Amino acid sequence: MAPFIPQLGDLAADTAQGGRVGVVVAVPGAEAATYHLRPLGGGVEWSAPADGTTLRPVPAKATHATLTDHDAIWDHRAEQGALPILVHYEDGGTNEATLILTPNALESLHAQVGRILTERAQAPGSLS
Repeated sequence: MAPFIPQLGDLAADTAQGGRVGVVVAVPGAEAATYHLRPLGGGVEWSAPADGTTLRPVPAKATHATLTDHDAIWDHRAEQGALPILVHYEDGGTNEATLILTPNALESLHAQVGRILTERAQAPGSLS
């Protein structure tokens, strides 16, 4: 795995600060001997070693998931359904994943989707 080399503006978690997350506001170089981080909401900056060994990347948060065009399957041995989805992140990235559904979750999803379809059909101006 490649080492994490934070750049200006990156979010980084500092293991020396108990995982505290900050924005990188200065990187080691001519103007700074260490990394400088500022808390997300503002506040007192702190420094991290110039080699970056205590800094870890902060993954982008997932914002939502959408269905893919792949078929859902029922796994008889595991007694669960598998629904391919695409997870979307706040940085614009995406990742394929699988939503695993137990029989109870499938029943609940069926009822909820039925309710949504009924509401859609009853909505003013609906083309259904």
